[in-house]
Amino acid sequence: MRILVIGGGGREHAVVWALKKSEKVKEIFCAPGNTGIAQLAECVPIAVNKFDELVQFAKDAAIDLVFVGPDDPLAEGIVDAFEAHQIPVYGPNKAAAEIEGSKIFMKNLLKKYNIPTAKYETFTDYETASAYLREQAIPIVIKADGLAAGKGVTVAYSMEEAERALREAMIDKVFGEAGNQIVIEEFLEGQEMSILAFVDGETVRAMVPAQDHKPVYDDDKGPNTGGMGTYAPLPHIPQSIIDESITNIIIPTAKAMVSEGRPFRGVLFAGLMITKDGPKTIEFNARMGDPETQVVLPQLETELVDIVLASLNGRLDQLDIIWKEEAAVCVIVASEGYPASYPKGRVISGLAAAEAQGALVFHAGTAEKDGSIVTNGGRVLGVVGRGRDIAEARARAYEAVSVIHFDGMHSRTDIAAKALKGL
Repeated sequence: MRILVIGGGGREHAVVWALKKSEKVKEIFCAPGNTGIAQLAECVPIAVNKFDELVQFAKDAAIDLVFVGPDDPLAEGIVDAFEAHQIPVYGPNKAAAEIEGSKIFMKNLLKKYNIPTAKYETFTDYETASAYLREQAIPIVIKADGLAAGKGVTVAYSMEEAERALREAMIDKVFGEAGNQIVIEEFLEGQEMSILAFVDGETVRAMVPAQDHKPVYDDDKGPNTGGMGTYAPLPHIPQSIIDESITNIIIPTAKAMVSEGRPFRGVLFAGLMITKDGPKTIEFNARMGDPETQVVLPQLETELVDIVLASLNGRLDQLDIIWKEEAAVCVIVASEGYPASYPKGRVISGLAAAEAQGALVFHAGTAEKDGSIVTNGGRVLGVVGRGRDIAEARARAYEAVSVIHFDGMHSRTDIAAKALKGL
């Protein structure tokens, strides 16, 4: 098979790595790819939003399968574009991808089908939203309705912070059109959990649960990022809670999408909070999470390409998906200044040494310059350690991080620390 992967981050590097393990896969292309992906696939310099160019490339290169990584092209209808030309493509179409593309659509769907989530109200007018906000308890959550590169959500711990977030979204338009409508949502207390699932209509095959670390600094301090590290599985969370999340949230959501005439096919990502009243939905994504993908796929025993083909052929319900009995921990190595502005072009050393230790090093924001690999993004690398349990995987991840260097690099030192304490 000849496969085209759409995207160029750490998630896509992990996807290419997983697809490459199958003997069925003869050649992989990635658009646009990155320096790390280029070691496994042929990178094609086409942006993810250039649908016509991507479709033409797929035709010219006799592509057998397209795998879409990022959220923006899914929300804009990239799957529909490939399907219009009878090119097999894995991911939800535009109608189904709205479960991520619009937080208001997602919240209203959950409310209609009585799927557990936080209480909320939606607004299109700033003055009305501001008046409602002043009547609410703190902490509270402000969400831009549309896609905002993972930065459209503010958990406000003071009224001043909440009002500023509302003003930035609706008046200052810091998220562009994504902030034309907003959700003001009840703050949920508890422990977060991410469950990704292969979904084909009403068929749901959940993956190993993971837990992300969003704030940029240790002890969950500082602004939220796209994710500073993650680990899987979650030994400190009872299997009964995981099963409850799948039974009461993910499966009903898949069925609800079918009922709405928007059957979902692809990877559905459930961001959950385990509250005192049980698991509740924080968000849904219409694709694999980043960096959750980097710890989940290394634990997949069944070939990823077989799962994708089963979904496309309507046989996902007949496939037995097998997972390894091990653990993985991913530590994100980030640029100085991230998640605000950051420099680019700083030379990275130690990558070969980290891989020689057995770590997986997934490139998220890298480029090549004058024969060296340099930084080219905020999140630069995802360094993954694997082991028999979380403790061993974590130790291996941090050992690998210790041999990597570029000026100004930083990473959290407490990824998976709570899992070791059983919290």
